[in-house]
Amino acid sequence: MQRLRGLAFFVLITLLPFLAYAAPAQAQDVGVTIVRVYFQSSAQLDRLAALADIWEVDHAAGYAVMALEPAQEQALSKAGYLVRVDPMRTEQARAAAAKLSSTAPAAAQGIPGYSCYRTVEETYGDLATLAANHPALARWEDIGDSWLKSQNPATGYDIRALVLTNQASSAPKADFLLLAAVHARELTTSELAARFAEYLLAGYGRDPEATWLLDHTRIHIIPYGNPDGRKEAERGVLWRKTVAQGDGCLIQNPPAQYSGVDINRNSSFGWNGCESGSCSSAYACAETYRGSAPASEPETQALEAYARAIFADQRGADPLDAASPDATGLFISLHSYSELVLFPWGWTNAATPNVTQLETLGRKFGYFNGYGVCQISRPDCLYKADGTNEDFVYGELGVASYTFELGDYFFESCPAFEAAVLPDNLTALLYAAKAARRPYAAPAGPEISALTVPTMPVAPGTELTVSVTADDARFASNGHGEEPVQAVDAIRYSIDAPSWLTATTAIPLSGGQTVTAQVVAMGTDNLGVGRHQLFVEGRDSDGNWGVPTVGFVDISRGERGVIAAASGPLVAPIDTRVAFTVTIVNTGSVVDTYAVDVADSPWPVTLSAAALELEPGEQRAMSGEMTIPFAQINGREFGVEMRVFSVLEPWVEASVTTEIVLADRRLFLPVAGR
Repeated sequence: MQRLRGLAFFVLITLLPFLAYAAPAQAQDVGVTIVRVYFQSSAQLDRLAALADIWEVDHAAGYAVMALEPAQEQALSKAGYLVRVDPMRTEQARAAAAKLSSTAPAAAQGIPGYSCYRTVEETYGDLATLAANHPALARWEDIGDSWLKSQNPATGYDIRALVLTNQASSAPKADFLLLAAVHARELTTSELAARFAEYLLAGYGRDPEATWLLDHTRIHIIPYGNPDGRKEAERGVLWRKTVAQGDGCLIQNPPAQYSGVDINRNSSFGWNGCESGSCSSAYACAETYRGSAPASEPETQALEAYARAIFADQRGADPLDAASPDATGLFISLHSYSELVLFPWGWTNAATPNVTQLETLGRKFGYFNGYGVCQISRPDCLYKADGTNEDFVYGELGVASYTFELGDYFFESCPAFEAAVLPDNLTALLYAAKAARRPYAAPAGPEISALTVPTMPVAPGTELTVSVTADDARFASNGHGEEPVQAVDAIRYSIDAPSWLTATTAIPLSGGQTVTAQVVAMGTDNLGVGRHQLFVEGRDSDGNWGVPTVGFVDISRGERGVIAAASGPLVAPIDTRVAFTVTIVNTGSVVDTYAVDVADSPWPVTLSAAALELEPGEQRAMSGEMTIPFAQINGREFGVEMRVFSVLEPWVEASVTTEIVLADRRLFLPVAGR
């Protein structure tokens, strides 16, 4: 009888259009309800996951949170599931949809109701500007097309990647790939990715960690894996999939709401590979529809081709072949929500051959963001899912792969994003970039949790006192097991290059502590005038060296100085080119060369020179130009922030801002011509 009931349920439920939200484009339908569906086994949960989009899972209480229409609630109840309305989540979902579908003021920035999250166009525009303003550090690359653009080049979007690295450095580099917004309605993901890029570029030359990471790592950021779908979500729909049509989803009320493919079930590795056959859906209207074939979608094809291009294949042909402990590269896919760090496999409960190393690095991430760390398919973690992006990157290429489930709601409030999701996960992503060179080995070693160097420049030959704290216990699984820790038994340091590229000075430690502080006396006789990087690493008693922490050491004779001023405020016509000047004064006692770095600007800035050489006391001007796009708001004010610095001693700097007010260009026409 139980078997027949299960079969009846399966047949019934696969005929239903399981949706995350059955609202029309303006999200005015109030029939959708957020419910708790209780399950009695992992098999029941996996079956739900294949047929519907589960928002979250509480394994201890035995329920999944889902969005259902009344007919769907009734079908589940008749099939033997206990279904209970979640009033708080229901109201939250409706309020979020109403905010998104509201008409934003003409001058508003960001997604309506969520000003901290940029639209697709705003994100693409800002990242393109970043690349234009930092050509030595960033490239804005077209890696493929969305489904709409593949059908008609005049519609849809490019799939884009922002590649961050010091392009002048020829040293070997590891690759870190960060993917966001595969599921359209997960607003936090693309914004976190964009903020990560902005943080790194703003810190280059100023922050030692951002500087060494871009010198020795290639960081690839794909802000939208599914830009077509994101545009639907921006209009107030809890849209999850792509907008692809033609796979047989015939439901037309509302039009096209049920169409699309789940890109996180469409990968070529493990597609429809779940042992139970119920980890994704073959039904084209389902929210977890896996597509007609492995990697059938242009978005999937673009993502997989890009991953294959940047990562070497570091696994054998057999699924049980482990990646080498020396394998390089790291992949993280950003999703929301659930406050989890997930690692493969998704398609089976079996552990990967690199499970121990994946757990170790995952628990490092958990230390920073406070999220639970677990294998996605395990019964105490989430649920099974096949054809996922992270299973592909690990399964085919052997690259350490993770999913971050950010926050506790799809449409996370801006205060919650700014206060917790952003800062907690920025630190996790920075550690990820550090670990990308040796993700299966370095996380087992200690971190340098504190590095204190003199903040002021010192004269050549001065002995430096450097304080170092090495910590082997910075792990947290937050409810999913404990990481073994060891005593810290050594630290080592190197100057101007990491340990894998240059000689190091090692200092043995004793005491058998997992956290050890050490004061190091370091000579500077061999250091020339200028800024130097101090790389420090720790080792535990098992012989594991951790990732580096870096500080700046500035050697100076005190001969340099600079002041600067910028023209403005300027009133600039829209849809034209505006010019401004930066006046630089050498206040030092030696000839010096000064460069200007555009720290922040809404549009690309072209400078008249790469640098200026000035005699002591000399004053010269450097000009800058930018084009104001047509589609701007009359009266909008903004600043172009610039940093003027000595090329030889970059800590000798001055910051200036040109204030610009936009005006209708008709205001600049002669009176007779009006």
